[in-house]
Amino acid sequence: MDEQLRLLKKFFGYDDFRPLQADIIKRTIEKKDSLVLMPTGGGKSICYQLPAIYMPGTAIIISPLIALMKDQVEGLIANGIPAAALNSAMPDGEKWQIKQRCLQGRMKLLYISPEGMISELERLLLQMEISLIAIDEAHCISQWGHDFRPEYTQLAVLKERFPGVPVIALTATADKITRHDIVEQLKLNDPETFISSFDRPNLSLAVRRGLSPKEKIAEIVRFIRFRPGQSGIIYCRKRSDTEAVADILTDKHSIPAIAYHAGLTPTKREKAQDDFINDRVDVVCATIAFGMGIDKSNIRWVIHYNMPGSIENYYQEIGRSGRDGVASDTVLYYSLGDLVLLRRFAEESGQVNINMEKLYRMQRYCETDLCRRRILLSYFGEEATDDCGNCDVCRNPPRQFDGSILIQKALSAILRTEERAGMRMLIDILRGSARMELLQLNYHQLKTYGAGRDLSYPVWKEYIYQMLQLGFIEIDYLNNQVLKATPLGRKVLFGEAKAMLTLYKEPEEVFASKNVKKDRKTSAPSPAGISRTDSGAPDAALMTALRQLRKQLAQQEKMPAYIIFSDASLQDMVFKKPVTLETFSEVKGVGDTKLEKYGNMFVSLIRSVLNGRE
Repeated sequence: MDEQLRLLKKFFGYDDFRPLQADIIKRTIEKKDSLVLMPTGGGKSICYQLPAIYMPGTAIIISPLIALMKDQVEGLIANGIPAAALNSAMPDGEKWQIKQRCLQGRMKLLYISPEGMISELERLLLQMEISLIAIDEAHCISQWGHDFRPEYTQLAVLKERFPGVPVIALTATADKITRHDIVEQLKLNDPETFISSFDRPNLSLAVRRGLSPKEKIAEIVRFIRFRPGQSGIIYCRKRSDTEAVADILTDKHSIPAIAYHAGLTPTKREKAQDDFINDRVDVVCATIAFGMGIDKSNIRWVIHYNMPGSIENYYQEIGRSGRDGVASDTVLYYSLGDLVLLRRFAEESGQVNINMEKLYRMQRYCETDLCRRRILLSYFGEEATDDCGNCDVCRNPPRQFDGSILIQKALSAILRTEERAGMRMLIDILRGSARMELLQLNYHQLKTYGAGRDLSYPVWKEYIYQMLQLGFIEIDYLNNQVLKATPLGRKVLFGEAKAMLTLYKEPEEVFASKNVKKDRKTSAPSPAGISRTDSGAPDAALMTALRQLRKQLAQQEKMPAYIIFSDASLQDMVFKKPVTLETFSEVKGVGDTKLEKYGNMFVSLIRSVLNGRE
């Protein structure tokens, strides 16, 4: 991989690959198909951008949104890589020039929408030398996925028309069903699935329950004021809420904010997004589609004004903060009203059982007293044996006990039913129920029948959901949602590991005003983000100067500041304090093109600030 490492440094300014990137790149260069799951900010784009540079021909990148294509193309061009996007909004003359460059082999990456791919298949693509095909946001092809898009189903034609071209499907969130469906729908040829760690340790996680709109606004205002100058998104379910929240923040609290939703005119939507991307406004109140189409790396926080309908949606949306790896914060507001509305949506959907179960998992995430990061990782099939220390539950730990025996009882019953029981049946077995269905299946003859009759049904249900959230058991959605033991669970069952559970509490009236006040007092969002990202920096004065220079360059070149250099690159400059071009080249994110273009200016500034201090 020596040549690939050289290209990584030359064009992207990094010395080493992240986990799995080198293996994915190697497989693509060998012209083999891959399915890649990496969290937002995990380095998915390098997996196809670098082999696109290395391999002869042009890489075709299927992307769902014009803004996303524009953002990535600008970043590639800034790094000295020939890239372009084709979309229906372009003038015909510009489209003709791009196509000619593709046909002449002068373009390394061409971004195009699924619809554009179909329309250009015969006229352009079949005449090009195509190096690879990358399908971004690949979960959109699956009806099991959280963001199904009918136009993505057309992409199955790619393997038929380009059988020798490697296809790499990429997504940030996809459960087992969705992953299987992606492979089937795209007709991938013996693909290898690469699943990166879903852990985003730079993101703090917090959930706030049962607050009124007025109380939520008061907390949000305090939260934002703790983070001056930081970019953030407030996700709202209803279009009217995006406008109402933006107006309240702007008019009543002097916090400039803009609204973004599908009901705005295209001109207003484009202006709102452009103002946010270019740091002319720090706060955007938006419906959930916002953010999918941008690659803004310096979003420092995400607030959910309402609970999302699934963990997949939630994880993708919080992933839009801290893409550069710098410490960032997330807060989710959850109420009974959210749950009632989302339950109705799920019941009216075409996949009631699946969507109801996903909603219940999201509800449990909001209501749990367990480490939230462990729940997220378990949902995506990743084991985590230690609490994170960076969520509201870890910061205010609940009472726990050794739950190994309870887990052993549950898992023993699951295995003795040959993993054919759902949650209700499992609890009935443990409690020694005389329900007719249980007796007909002879489950009353199991050794574990009645082994947990000392606990009530609600208590067992609570503990089984904790086992599910912690990764000791899993749900087989394709097989009547039966429960199955995981490898981690078997370790506990056979005495190879112990496990802590959170002590069950009787249900509380969490929406009652007296408890809301108590909850607000004990666990309001802290200002940790500002201390971690700003005042904790090695040299705040130098950081301020670097940001100002970056902003001036961005305005001159009419591009987002994070494309000039990310916040992570600026922090590395502050840490390393390079005063020569040679040492500046060692800064993260400084490739050959940016070294030549910006090196002297940033080195001169750093020298000036350091000399002025002396």
